[in-house]
Amino acid sequence: MDKDSAVLQGAFLLANKLCLPSSLSSIQKADWIRVGHPVAEAVREICGQDQLGGRPNTKACYWKKKIVCVVWLKLLCRETREDVERGWRENPFFPLQNGLPEVSHAVLLELVKSTAAADIFAHFLLCLPQSQVCTELERLTQHVRSSPMREDDIQLFLDVWWEMWKGRDDQKGGEGDSIEAMFANQVSHLSCKSSSLSPQAAKRLKLDTSDELASSPTTDILYILLRALEDMKGHISSADLCLQALSISLDSLYTSFLIDQEVKLPTKEKMYILSKVVSIRENKEEKLSPELIQEAQRDLRASHSPSQFQPSRMKLGEALKIITELAQFWLNSGLLTLYDSSVPGYFAFKLQQSLQRVLTALHEAEEPQSMIEMPVQEKEKNILRGLLESLAFPALENSPAVNVEVTTVIISHCLEDYQNFAVLFARERSWASYNELWLDCLEKNQAAFQQHNTLIELASTVMSKLQSESSNVSQCRKLIKVIVDIFSALSVEDQNKSLAAMLRLSSRGFFKCSLPSAVTDGFEQELNMAFNCIIQGGGGTSAIASQASLNTAASLVARVAFQNPKAALRSCCHSAIFNKGAFSLIAKILQQLPGLRGQRGRKNATQSKDEERTKAEENINGEVAVSGSSLICRCLQEMLKTKSLSASEREQFIKFLGLLMMPTITAEGEELLQSFLLPQEVVNTFVIPNLAIMGHSSFDIELSMQLLHAAVCVDVQDRACSRHWVLDCSPFPLLYILAQLHNQALRSWEQPAEGAAHHWSMDSKELLVSVLTTLGQLVGAEVAAAPNSWSRALFWLYNKIEELDWTVRFHLKPVWGQHFKNEVPSSLLTVCDLPEQEWSGLDLPQYGQGTGLLAWMECCTISDSLKSTMLSCLSLDQRQVEHVSMFSKGLLVALTQVFPCCSISQWSRLLGTLRELITSSRLHVPFSLEYVDYLPLLDLRRFSCELRLSVLLLRVLQLLCGSSCSHWLSADSWAHIGRLYAHAVREMMNSVRAKLPLPASGSTPPKTPAFRDSDPSCTSVKASKTSRDSPLKSNESQVEDEVETVPSQEVLFVLSQLFCHVQHIQVMMPGGQCEPLFLSSLEILSHYKAIMATFPDSSSPLESDNTRHFFSTITDNLENQEMKAVLQQKIAQLVSSAG
Repeated sequence: MDKDSAVLQGAFLLANKLCLPSSLSSIQKADWIRVGHPVAEAVREICGQDQLGGRPNTKACYWKKKIVCVVWLKLLCRETREDVERGWRENPFFPLQNGLPEVSHAVLLELVKSTAAADIFAHFLLCLPQSQVCTELERLTQHVRSSPMREDDIQLFLDVWWEMWKGRDDQKGGEGDSIEAMFANQVSHLSCKSSSLSPQAAKRLKLDTSDELASSPTTDILYILLRALEDMKGHISSADLCLQALSISLDSLYTSFLIDQEVKLPTKEKMYILSKVVSIRENKEEKLSPELIQEAQRDLRASHSPSQFQPSRMKLGEALKIITELAQFWLNSGLLTLYDSSVPGYFAFKLQQSLQRVLTALHEAEEPQSMIEMPVQEKEKNILRGLLESLAFPALENSPAVNVEVTTVIISHCLEDYQNFAVLFARERSWASYNELWLDCLEKNQAAFQQHNTLIELASTVMSKLQSESSNVSQCRKLIKVIVDIFSALSVEDQNKSLAAMLRLSSRGFFKCSLPSAVTDGFEQELNMAFNCIIQGGGGTSAIASQASLNTAASLVARVAFQNPKAALRSCCHSAIFNKGAFSLIAKILQQLPGLRGQRGRKNATQSKDEERTKAEENINGEVAVSGSSLICRCLQEMLKTKSLSASEREQFIKFLGLLMMPTITAEGEELLQSFLLPQEVVNTFVIPNLAIMGHSSFDIELSMQLLHAAVCVDVQDRACSRHWVLDCSPFPLLYILAQLHNQALRSWEQPAEGAAHHWSMDSKELLVSVLTTLGQLVGAEVAAAPNSWSRALFWLYNKIEELDWTVRFHLKPVWGQHFKNEVPSSLLTVCDLPEQEWSGLDLPQYGQGTGLLAWMECCTISDSLKSTMLSCLSLDQRQVEHVSMFSKGLLVALTQVFPCCSISQWSRLLGTLRELITSSRLHVPFSLEYVDYLPLLDLRRFSCELRLSVLLLRVLQLLCGSSCSHWLSADSWAHIGRLYAHAVREMMNSVRAKLPLPASGSTPPKTPAFRDSDPSCTSVKASKTSRDSPLKSNESQVEDEVETVPSQEVLFVLSQLFCHVQHIQVMMPGGQCEPLFLSSLEILSHYKAIMATFPDSSSPLESDNTRHFFSTITDNLENQEMKAVLQQKIAQLVSSAG
C-alpha cells in the first residue's frame, strides 16, 4: 500500500474513532463538523492543495476522484453485501476500500462537499442507470434538506445538478477516465442484472425498462430537482444562489422542452460571450486560464444542447410554473435586486442569457409552424419578462484585448472548437494590431491554422496588415514566413484551393503593396533558387522526372506561387521556353497545381442556345474581345511582347501550351481531370487577336496557326457540357478569317501583292488547310445537332465565302451540310456527270473552255471524299480511242498546271488519282524503252503502274522545264517541286518494295534461276531468263518449270528505270542541285544493292558491270561535283555475287 492510501485510511479510522460511541456508518450531516476534519486534512495533504476549493492539479483531480469512487463503492458493497472473495479477485480498489471503516451516505456527500468534488460526484452519477441516478439524487436532496441546512449544502445541490447537465468532460482524459470506467464496471458487477450487459454498456447502466421509467415518477430527474429546489427556496438567502438556481432551472427547462437539437452559435458570438465571462470573473479577481475558459465553454454547450434527461412526468407548463413561482418568491424577498455596479456578477449575466433564450423559444413556439405544444400561461411569461427587465444592467463592452487573449488561449490549448476560433482569429483584421501577441499566437500554433479556409482568411488579413504597416522588415519577413510555412503543411488538395483563392485576392499575392526592398529581394532570391533547383534537378535534359522529384518541384513552385502567383508563373513560362527541354517538366508541375489556373472564363453549361448563337454570330469582322484569360496566358503574352523567340524557343512554346491543354489523369489512371489551360483560352488569347488584324508578321500568323492546330487537336470536351468549347471562340468569324488566309495561300508561288501581310510557305499552307478542315468539322457537328438554329450564321458565312476562291467552300462542307449546293466552275460539269440536285455551275472567267480537267484535278486534291466523287463521276467513254487519247493529253497539261501548287497531302491525293486512272486504263501513258538497247525478256505487268506513273511524271517535268514554262516558277517553287517529285518516288519505291519484300535477317531467300543466252549487249541491266549453265537443248516445258515467282530481275529493271528518270529530271531542273532528288537516287541505289545481295542470281557479273557503267554515264551529267562523287561511289558498290 502506498503512502497516500495509508494516510487516507488512517484519517478515516481516526474519524471513525471520533464518532464513538457511534461510527461513520451511522453519523448524520450534523456530526461531520465534529469528526470530518481528519479526513479533510488527509485529502488536502494527498492532493497537495493549500485550499481544497482551489483549482486542482492533475494529481489532485486523480486522488479526489479516486477517494469519492472508493467511498461510494464502499457504500454500494455494503448495500449489496458483496462477497469478499469475489471483491478481492475483481475489485481493483479492494485494498484501499477494504481498509476503510463502514460509512454512511452522509459521509460520502459531506466528503464531496468539503473537497469541492461536485463535478466528480456528478460524473459518477452519469455512470449509473437512470433509476439509480434518481435514487441517489433523492438521497442528495434529503441530505441537503436535513438539519442543519446551510447555503453550502444548496450550493452542492446546484453544482451537482449543473454538472450532470453539462455531462462528462471529453477534454479531460487520462487516469480520471479509467477510474470512471472501473467504477461503472464495479457497479455493473454489483447489480443483480449485470450478467445481461456488455462491457460497453457498463458505463451507462440501463437496468430499468422503458415501461418502468415511464410509470415511476421518481425516474423523472428534472421533476426531482425542481421539486427539491422548490422545497429549499426559503433557505436561500444570497442573491448569487438565487441567480444561479434560476439560471440552472431555466437552462434545464430550455434544453428539456424547447429544443430538440443543438443550437449552433456563430463562433464570433461564442467569443463575445466567453470574453464577457472572462471580464466578469477577472473583475472578481479570477485570472484568465484555459480551465476558466473550458468551464465557460462547457456551460455554454450545456445551455444550447438537448438534455440527456428527458422528462417522463413533468410537463413544460408545470416546470415553468415552478420556476416562475421561485422567481416571484425571491423577487418579493428582495434577493434579486442588483446592486449598482457597472459590471454584473457572473450568475446575473448567466441568468440574463437564460431568460433571453427561454423567452425567445417560447415566442417562437407560439408560431403556427412550431411543433411544440404550448400550454403556457401569459402570467408565467410576464414574470420572466419582468425578471429580465430587472436585470437590465449596463451593456458589457467587449474589450478587443480580452477578445484576442481569450481566442489565443482557446487556440493555444486546443480547447473546444479551436479550429473555428482559428478562423475567427485569422479573419479579425483589427486584432493584428496587437503585434506581439498576434504574431506569437501564429508562430506557436501553426497547426491550428492548417485549413484552407483559415489560411485564406489569414492571408487576407496579412495583406491588409502589410499594406498599412510594411516598414518593419523583420516583422514583414516573419509574417510571410509563418503563413507560407502554414501553406506548405497543407495537403496538395488544400494547397491548390489556397492557390486559387490567393489568385482571387491578388495576382501578386503579398507583394501587391509596396514592401521594403529587403523583403522583395529576399523573395526574388527564393524564387530564383527554387527554379534553379528544378531546372538543374531534372528540367534540362531529362524527359521524365521521377514522381518524388516531381512532387518536390511542385512543392517548391507552390510555395513561391502562394507568395506571388504572377512572379512564379512568369518564372515557369520563362523556364519552359528558354531552357532546352524544360517545357515538359514545367507542364507536369503546373498540372499538379491546378489552383494556379484561376477562374475559368467558360460559361456555364446551362447557357441558353440563344446566348450561344449570339456569341457565335457576333463580331463578324473578327474583332473578338478577349476576356477572362488566365494569369499564365497574360504572363506568356507579356513575354512574347518583350522577347523575340528563336525557332527552337517557338517550338518549345507551342509544345508547352499543347501539354497544358492536355487533360491529366489521376494516379490511379481512372479519372480524367481538367486541363491546366482550356483550348478556348489559348485560342482567344494567342490566336484570334493576331488573326483578327490579319497579322503584321509571318511569325504571328504561323505561330497562331500552330497554336490553333494544337488546340483543335486536343480532345478535352467536357462530357457533362452540351456545347463544344469552340463555340466560345466566335467560330463563324474565325472560320471566315481562316478561309481568307487560305484564299491568299492558294497561289503559293505568285509574288504577293504590294502591302500583303504574308507570303505563305507550303508547310504553312498545309497547316492552314488542316486547321480549317478540323475546325469546320467541329463547328459542323454543332450545326448538325441543331441545323435550324444556325441558319443566320450559316448564311452570313456563306455570303462572305462567295467572295473567295471556289475551292475554299469545299473545306467547309461539314459546316454547310445539306444547306447549300456544291458550286464548281461550269467547265467541270462538261467532263464530269454530277447530279444537278447537289451540284451547280459557276461562270468564272479564269475557267473558260477546255479547263474542265483543270477544275476536275483541283477537286481531286481537296479531300479524299471529293476525289472519290470525281473519279466515280468522270465522263469518259473508254471505248472511244480518240476520247481516251484526248483525255490523256488534256490531263497531262492540267497536271502540269496543278502539280507545282500542291501541298504534300494534296500531292498524295493526286498521285492516288493518277494510279486509279492508270490501273483502270482511263489514262493512257505509253512506256518507251529510252534507257535500253533491246527489249528485256521480263514480265513487267505487275510493275506497269509504277513504270507508267514514272514516265508520266517525267513528261510533266519535261514540260515544266521546257522553254515555254522555264520562267514561270521561282527558285523556291522548283525546290518545292523537287520535294513533291521525291515524295512520288518514295511512294513508287514503297510499292515496289511491297511486291518484293526483302527477307528478314538470317533467313534464306528463295533462289532466282539464272538463264543462258545472257548477252550483255542486249541491255546494261539485262536479266535473261535462260540459265547460263543449262544445256541449250532444254525443252520449253523445263524452262517454264524453272520460272521463279520472285521477280527480282524485274525489280532491278524497274529500279534502273526509276534511277534514270530521277537523274534525267535532276539534270533538267534549274540549278541541278535538288537535294531531295539526290537523296532519292541514293535510296534507289541502296535498294538496288540490297536486291543484288539478297538474290545473287538476279544479275550476272557482266550485267552488273554494264549497269555500273551505264549509271555512271548518266550521273556524269550532274553539275554538282559532290553529289556526283557520292553517287558514283555508291554505283561502284553494285557488284554481282553470282557464281
